[in-house]
Amino acid sequence: MPNNNPPRMAERFRGFLPVVVDVETGGFDAQRDALLEIAAVPLAMDADGVLYRQATVSTHVEPFPGANLDPRSLEVTGIDPYNPLRGALSERLALDVIFQTVRDAVRGAQCQRAILVGHNAAFDLGFLNEAVRRCGHKRNPFHPFSCFDTVSLGGLAYGQTVLSKAVLAAGHPFDSREAHSAIYDAERTAELFCTVVNRWRQLELLEGGGVEAR
Repeated sequence: MPNNNPPRMAERFRGFLPVVVDVETGGFDAQRDALLEIAAVPLAMDADGVLYRQATVSTHVEPFPGANLDPRSLEVTGIDPYNPLRGALSERLALDVIFQTVRDAVRGAQCQRAILVGHNAAFDLGFLNEAVRRCGHKRNPFHPFSCFDTVSLGGLAYGQTVLSKAVLAAGHPFDSREAHSAIYDAERTAELFCTVVNRWRQLELLEGGGVEAR
């Protein structure tokens, strides 16, 4: 029997659209260390209430003037911040690129605002908020402090808090050689988040005898 009242994303998360974000940085201090890469993956919901990822938007970012670059962080990420082939944008332009895509997704989902999903989400949100503050950006579509953290969700669902292990436990591949790229980590985090949320919904349907609770 067709579902004439499919669930809407705007109803699922109280008007928030989950957008998975991953950043690569020049250290751990959001105020002092450079933001070097950012990727965002807006999520969507099909007519059956199944969450899935949309196209990824990403950009390389120029270190802001006076930014700290910890050699240990650069060794992990493999990023050369001053390589001209990166095609890096200033923080302001990078935020414009990311935020425009996110705003379009929020409108398309009939949501009010985006909510950041991340693995250790406070880290990504902290760097995002500091970049917004430095640029004086007035059109940040993300909630300034609320977020969804897949560390907690991975621990709850699979007993795994490391991204690679949680993704594998969720039944998805993970290539450690591709890790520490904002695009790769954001897309794997999106798969993990969608799998956990969809699994929860399946359990709800089973407990409700196949009828979705409203």
